[in-house]
Amino acid sequence: GRRRREAAEEEGDETPQEKKLRLAKQYLEELRQLEEERAEEEEELEPADLIGDRLKEDVLEQKGRLQRLVAKDVQPPDPARIRVLRGHQLPVTCLVISPDDRFIFSSSKDGSLIKCKWEVDSGKRLCVVPGGKKGTEERHMGHASHVLCMAISSDGKYLATGDRSKLIMIWDAATCKRLHIFTGHRDAVSGLSFRKGTHQLYSASHDRCVKVWDVAENAYVETLFGHQDIITGLDSLSRECCVTSGGRDGTVRLWKIPEESQLVFSGHQGSIDCIQLINEEHMVSGADDGSLALWGLTKKKPLALARQAHGEQDSQGLQQPYWISAVAALRNSDLLATGSHSGSVKLWKCGEGFRNLEHLLDIPLVGFVNSLKFSAAGDFLVAGVGQEHRLGRWWRIKEAKNSICIIPLKRKTTAPSPESPGSS
Repeated sequence: GRRRREAAEEEGDETPQEKKLRLAKQYLEELRQLEEERAEEEEELEPADLIGDRLKEDVLEQKGRLQRLVAKDVQPPDPARIRVLRGHQLPVTCLVISPDDRFIFSSSKDGSLIKCKWEVDSGKRLCVVPGGKKGTEERHMGHASHVLCMAISSDGKYLATGDRSKLIMIWDAATCKRLHIFTGHRDAVSGLSFRKGTHQLYSASHDRCVKVWDVAENAYVETLFGHQDIITGLDSLSRECCVTSGGRDGTVRLWKIPEESQLVFSGHQGSIDCIQLINEEHMVSGADDGSLALWGLTKKKPLALARQAHGEQDSQGLQQPYWISAVAALRNSDLLATGSHSGSVKLWKCGEGFRNLEHLLDIPLVGFVNSLKFSAAGDFLVAGVGQEHRLGRWWRIKEAKNSICIIPLKRKTTAPSPESPGSS
C-alpha cells in the first residue's frame, strides 16, 4: 500500500521515460517474487534462471513465436480412463473450459437443456439453464433455439452464448445468471470469442459480418463486413483482432479492429468450418473437403496442409473425405487436435516453424465431434459429441452418445523441452 501511494505521488512529476522505467522495475520485482516462490517449492532452478526463462517466454508469446514442444511427449490415453458426462438430450454443439480448468460449460441443440456447467474433478452437473419456446427468450432465462457457439472471458467472469435465433446472451459464469441479451445480427450467431485480458467480445454470424461488443458496459461497438458466405467460426487472443472462417467463400480472414481492415487467406477446396489461433501469429483451420491447414499471418497460403486428415468414407457409393468438424490448439505449443465423425479424435504435431503437420495418434470416439478444447494446462482434452453434426442432420450415428468426453493427456516424463522461436 505504501509503495502504491509513493508511486502515485511520484507519477505527477515523472516523465514518460521515467514511468516506463518504473513500471519495468515493478514488473521485474513481481516476476522475481513469483519465481522465488516457485523456486522454494521446486528447489531445482535458480530464481535468476526462472526470471530469464519467463521473460523470454513473455517476449516470444507477444511476438506470436512461442512454441512449447510438448507434442512428442504425449502418450495415447487409456480408453477406459475417458470420462463421459451425460445430460444433454440432443447433440452437443459447443463447449468451453473455465480459465482455471475447474469447470466445463456446454450447450446443445436441446431446447430444454440449453446450458450445463460441469465440475471437471467430480464430473458433477452443477447448473442447468432450461430453454423455452421461440419468442419466450425474455421470459425464460435460456435460449429458445439451437445454441451454436460460446465463449468465456479470460478472467472467468463472463460467459457468452449465441444461437440460431440471432441472439447473444451474456451470463455470470459463477452463478449462471443471465445479465444481458445482445441483438443486432440478422442471422444465426456462429462464432464468439473474448479478447484475452479484456471484456471485449467478438461475434460472427451467418449474416456474413463480425460485430464487436463491450460486455462490461453492455454496449455495441462496431460491425465489420467482408465475407461472401456464412461465417462458421471465430477466434481471438490478446491483440485487437480476430480470425474467422468463411464457409464456402473459401477464405480465412484476419480482422484488424482499430483499422477496420482485413487480410484474406485461401487454400482449402471446400467449406471452411472451424478455426482456432495457436498463438498470436499462427492458426489452424479445418474444412469439409477433409483438409487441415496451418497458417502464418504473414503468408496468404497455408504453411502446411494435410489432405483427407481423417480418411475417406463410402457415402452412397462415392468415396468422400470425412469432414473436419472441430479443431483445437494447445495455446503457444506444437499440439493440435481434430474431430470428425470418423470414429476418432486425432492429435497432431506442428513441425518447427509451423511448416509441417505430423499425425501423432488416434483417440477412439464414436459420433460427431462438434467441439474440441484443450485445458489451459494441457493435461486433458474435452470433446463435445453428438449423433448429428452441429449445423445439420445430413447423417445420424445412432450408436453415438450425446455427451461431453474428458480425455486425459499423459506425457512422458522427460527433461523440459526448449522453446522454439517458430517464426515464419
